[in-house]
Amino acid sequence: MLWTTALGLWGLPRRHSLWRDEAATWQVALRDTSDIWHMLGQVDAVHGLYYLLMHALFTCFGPGTATLRLPSVLAMAVAAACVTAIGARLAGRWAGLGAGLALGLLPAVQSYLQEGRPYALVAAGAGISTLLLVTQLTDRARTARWTAYGGTILLCGLLNWLSLLTLPAHALTLALSRAGRGTWARWSVASAVAVAGTAPLVLFSHRQSAQISWIPPLTWHMLIGPAVLVGVGCLGALADRARGNRAGAGPRPARLSLGVVGLPLLAVPHLGLVLLSLVKPLFLDRYVLFSQLGLALLAGAGLGAAVRAVRPRFPRGAPFVLPVVLAVAVAALLPYSLAKRSPASRVDDVFAVAGRVERLKRDGNAVLFVPAARRDTALVSPGAFAGLRDIALTEGPVESGTLKGVEAEPGRIRAAMLRERRILLVTDAPKVARPVSGRRDRVKRDVLGKYFTAVADEWVRGRRVTVYERTA
Repeated sequence: MLWTTALGLWGLPRRHSLWRDEAATWQVALRDTSDIWHMLGQVDAVHGLYYLLMHALFTCFGPGTATLRLPSVLAMAVAAACVTAIGARLAGRWAGLGAGLALGLLPAVQSYLQEGRPYALVAAGAGISTLLLVTQLTDRARTARWTAYGGTILLCGLLNWLSLLTLPAHALTLALSRAGRGTWARWSVASAVAVAGTAPLVLFSHRQSAQISWIPPLTWHMLIGPAVLVGVGCLGALADRARGNRAGAGPRPARLSLGVVGLPLLAVPHLGLVLLSLVKPLFLDRYVLFSQLGLALLAGAGLGAAVRAVRPRFPRGAPFVLPVVLAVAVAALLPYSLAKRSPASRVDDVFAVAGRVERLKRDGNAVLFVPAARRDTALVSPGAFAGLRDIALTEGPVESGTLKGVEAEPGRIRAAMLRERRILLVTDAPKVARPVSGRRDRVKRDVLGKYFTAVADEWVRGRRVTVYERTA
């Protein structure tokens, strides 16, 4: 936990940068509870519980990058503690310690370890539920643990219903470990309650599926990364299988091992996401970030096997295997780790472009956003936009219960632009910009190109602000 927390605190502010996904969390967390509920009826219901949690934290501690990201850091530390406990229970202390230390170094985990989004919290829940399942299989079963298991799965489902993909992974673990009928019955009841509790959210959020229409259809190229991860995981499972039922690994059923727990947790969520993506494009690795716990467990199995291999010949050197491997991994991943803690690691920086707007603006100027979602920079940095008039907006995000507000019809936007002498346009930098598609955005571009001249144009960390002055 300390190791993962230290990795999370390292470079936490990212030089006071904030990217678009985190900006959504920030602006929603600043709203009143009633306004959040109003918004969830229109968009982002799938993240409703997380937004309410962040609203409570912003209310108690004030808005800031630390308040935004620290919950993810602490949650991943909890996940690391869970994989450590699982590894130690099933394969000994070196495997457990190796799994816990490896988790925070995994590239995917480093990407979301400091993210103001719910994915790390879901990973913590997956770790807790998996630990509870393993404990039930290795100790005397208790009703309280099954209740806690079902409650944890339910909570994770409310944070992100795709976390329910842990259930088929756990089912495969039960099958491979040849669990008894009583265990299957209790697991089925706990799982059914969790699924039933999550079902209303799943059905309601389906009505808002247009929000993720930007996710591209599944292609075989997208499967290369998951396939490599599963292949690496299989090596760890083979190392764990070779260890057999070594004495001293703790009480456990003969067929329960790190491979039996870790490989399903790694592979099944990816496979489930692939199958779902054949129906509706959903394939984003962050949606199954919790599967990385399985990879960490299998890495721990490999490290435990390495310690056992060294011990017979070099008994005094065996304890140094893990520190040496850890040092090599840290050194090899250092460039990646540094990059992920820099402002340039994300697609854009909402705060940076707000600073440029504040420097270029003049009181009474108009401002436009292309696409409208880039209005997020004004929502998280309202002071930078003080004195500017958002001439396309007819109903603000809070009033409309949306993330970006409601804009006027194209004709009204055109007329409003033609009444202005100076307009600031906030948009994406060319490297990350998508083609203009909406009618409103096309009108904005056409009018600016025909009646205005760009007198200043600055790009900063994925965002662009251009100042236009009227020429005709």
